[in-house]
Amino acid sequence: MNFPERFSNLPPYAFPRLRALLDHHTPGGDVVHMTIGEPKHDFPSWVTDVIVENAAGFQSYPPNEGSVDLRNAIADWVQRRYGVAVDPMAQVMALNGTREGLYNAAMALCPEQKNGQKPVVLIPNPFYQVYMVASISVAAEPVFVPATAETGHLPDYASLPEDVLNRTAVAYICSPANPQGAVASRAYWAELIRLAEKYDFRIFADECYSEIYRDSAPVGALTVAQELGADPERVVLFNSLSKRSNLAGLRSGLIVSGPETMKRVHQLRSYSGAPLPAPLQAAAARVWADETHVEENRALYREKYLIADKVFDGLDGYMAPEAGFFLWLPVPNGEEAALKLWTETGVRVLPGAYLAQGQGADNPGHGYIRVALVAPAAQTETALQKLRSCLYKNSASRPLPGDRRQKR
Repeated sequence: MNFPERFSNLPPYAFPRLRALLDHHTPGGDVVHMTIGEPKHDFPSWVTDVIVENAAGFQSYPPNEGSVDLRNAIADWVQRRYGVAVDPMAQVMALNGTREGLYNAAMALCPEQKNGQKPVVLIPNPFYQVYMVASISVAAEPVFVPATAETGHLPDYASLPEDVLNRTAVAYICSPANPQGAVASRAYWAELIRLAEKYDFRIFADECYSEIYRDSAPVGALTVAQELGADPERVVLFNSLSKRSNLAGLRSGLIVSGPETMKRVHQLRSYSGAPLPAPLQAAAARVWADETHVEENRALYREKYLIADKVFDGLDGYMAPEAGFFLWLPVPNGEEAALKLWTETGVRVLPGAYLAQGQGADNPGHGYIRVALVAPAAQTETALQKLRSCLYKNSASRPLPGDRRQKR
């Protein structure tokens, strides 16, 4: 029996690696899971009522591109959030979670060649793992660009050699960044959009953490593209209800771009997509239309930002996240720190190297752990206190020179 080679060299996925690292060791206390970005706050209580009210929809095949109500609700949300008017029928499509869209957009939009050569897909490093698999699937060359303290934890794509930029077909960018919590500024987006126009590539803007933030709402790629008068096909936006509304299991995501881009995405999804059942689409439309629960959710995360600031006050290298719900904490070795924390306290975190490419110290996640602030506030505070006592009791964490984020 023959098997394809194209995925044979993929590293183990982050969470199987974590289980292999930790699970044959006994936890050193009550287990607290701070590894996966799975929100634990309550979702709106009326969501289940909407599903029940529309339960007859389970008898029918759902519309692949999203119901009219759902696409209208998404378009209205894009207008409110980004100040950009989009045609719900021509520029909006519902997704079964954004991971599906982030993968299939590359399948639909990445050309076989760029300027007569193998295309390049730019990926921040660390990164959401689907970016790499999408690149490999379309026979493009993934180019991993460090997103470190020295670059403000966002990739400096403009610094790449011209021969790489000339071959670039797609650039993935996550803002707010997973795992670092850094936010792309208006100036950052403007520079990236101008670079994309100069070298003719698309920007895949993964903004799934955009509704969880400390102070001001992060500026979005669509907003800046409109301000610059950029080609509406240039930016492809992705977002979802998973983090915004604590509905990871609802699998309601969105993709928005120019009409020509969306024609190609829609054509591929007609063959390969897995749409949400109609009752879930009805619920998603209601959730996208409501902001009250989002404000309440954001307040809960702001409380946990303050808890983290208090627990890590005075710790060299601690940088408060601007947005999202992860801490990106510096340690000498992420795997050793995660194992020590697990065996001594029962707190479970993710080694940063599992989210990045590179060997040893050349991996930009090697000296970090990712900590998800998804548990209730009291449990979060107790776990973070254990973490600080366990990992930082004998010495301060290493400083991070050049980090452009404000130290709080």
